[in-house]
Amino acid sequence: MKKTIDDNDVEHIASLAALELSDEEKQAHKKHLQKMLDTFEALDRFDVSDVPPTAHILSAVNVLRDDIVAPSYPVDALLENAPQSEDGAYVVPRVVE
Repeated sequence: MKKTIDDNDVEHIASLAALELSDEEKQAHKKHLQKMLDTFEALDRFDVSDVPPTAHILSAVNVLRDDIVAPSYPVDALLENAPQSEDGAYVVPRVVE
């Protein structure tokens, strides 16, 4: 059954998007939305019963490197640049009261 976009559909979508459309804009969007809907309905004609559901078309797995513990920059050297430090940490002005 072919679904058609009517003025109420366009107005509903516009309200969801918080848009105010002129009558001309509503008609233009109505045509555009109908074309999109027709495209999706054309896709419904394909038999995809043997296609498994997928979240991604590639079978990629986590491609990140292993998390390896390594020596870091010396804390004392970093704190030398701080205007103020205490107990191995930067001291910054309080911003929340």
